[in-house]
Parts: sequence; C-alpha cells; structure tokens
Amino acid sequence: MNAIGQIPINISLLHALDSLGENLIIADTDYTICWMNKKAASLLSTIAPLYGLSDAEKMIGKKMDVFHTRPETQREMMEKMTESHRARITIRDRYVADIIITAIKNDTDEITGYVVILMDVTTKAEEEERNEKLIQALSVPILKIWEKTIALPLIGEIDAVRADWLLNSVLKECAAHDIQFALIDLSGLYSHGEEIREHIQKLNDCLNLIGTQCIIVGITPELAMSIGELHIHIPIFNTAHAGLNYVLTRQQSGI
Repeated sequence: MNAIGQIPINISLLHALDSLGENLIIADTDYTICWMNKKAASLLSTIAPLYGLSDAEKMIGKKMDVFHTRPETQREMMEKMTESHRARITIRDRYVADIIITAIKNDTDEITGYVVILMDVTTKAEEEERNEKLIQALSVPILKIWEKTIALPLIGEIDAVRADWLLNSVLKECAAHDIQFALIDLSGLYSHGEEIREHIQKLNDCLNLIGTQCIIVGITPELAMSIGELHIHIPIFNTAHAGLNYVLTRQQSGI
C-alpha cells in the first residue's frame, strides 16, 4: 500500500526524521553513511572511538563496511535484500543492539538507498545481566512428585540458552538424588519448532548416561506436528497423569 495524505507545508521531512525517538542512519546505494539524526549522532559519538574516530561526525562519508568484521558477507546480504533485514549485533565486543536495515525505493521500485535503525542498544555487560535475569525468571521449577521421580513443567519458549540451563539443572538434580524418572511436561510451551526436538533428544541422551529415564508428557496435536518423529525411543503421553501411571507401573513391577 502506498503512503496516503499530505505532509503539511510547515513540516520538514528532515525535521521529522530528526525528531524520531530511534537511532536513524541513512546510507546510499554504495553503502556510504550520508546522514544520521541527532539521537544516532549522540549514540555513535560514544561508539566512534572504538573504530579510531573522534566522534559521530567522522562517520559521515565512511562505508558501512568499516563497521563489519566480515564486510563481504554484509554486502552479499545487502545486495540480496529487497525489503528489510533485522539482526542482533555486537559492536566491538562492547555493545549489543538490534539493527533494522530497510531499502529506500523510488516510484519505479528501484532501491535508492537504505535506512538503518539501531534499537535497544546496551553494553554487553548489561545484555549479559539481562539475559541472566531472564533465565532466572524463566527458570524451570523441578518438582519431586514421587519416589525417585521429578517433574519439569516447561512454560513459554525454549531457546538454546534456556535449554542449556535446563539440561545443567536437571542433570545435577538427578545425579544428586538418584532420580530414576524425569517427566518433562511440554503442555505450557507456546513456541513450537524443530529445535524443540533437538533439545529433547539431547536431554534424553544425557539423562540416559546417568541412569534416569526421560518421559515426555503434555503433548498437544500442534506440538506433535512440530516435533515430528523422534530418532530415539522416549515414552510419550498426552497427560502428566498418564505419565505418572507409567512410572508407578514400572516401579511396582521392579523394572
């Protein structure tokens, strides 16, 4: 859909861009930095010394390649881009930011330049502290529900960082208390994907090494479709109740 309406004659587009509450940079088709709003200038004046520049003004006229460790990869991405690209970047191992690059197109749909927006800029130390707090906030309660049996209700989404934390915590708990069965409840997950299958398989493999059986419960139809077929045998049940019945049967039979 095209833009609609008219900009009042007393409003300058340049002033409008300069008034945005985001760090805004404009580059031409050669990836040369041509302009930045005052918010970006303030931010980049702090970052400029990391690249041997005195302030943000010295960045004007510089190729964006200067700020990439692998400029050829960045150029390849830019050449293929038709709309926009978003990524999480690390700046000189000191700052972390979300970057959004959007192509500027004319009336004939030809790219005439790029708008670069830097968002959520924090120091790496702040980012690590925030991640640690997030992990703690999303930490999984390990519940002892029966003799030598624990349950882990997973809620939200499981990324690589949280999966590693989960694996480490569960292994310590199982090894310390001679746990025989670990029920992993997936009913609270709202993000499904193939990576979930990989995390489950890794968790099962590690638990097997210390003599604990992994049992998956709370499988919804949507989750079953996302996970697909596991390459290893893991007891899977629709409900936690069914999973616990499995545990009781195994313990009573002495298996």
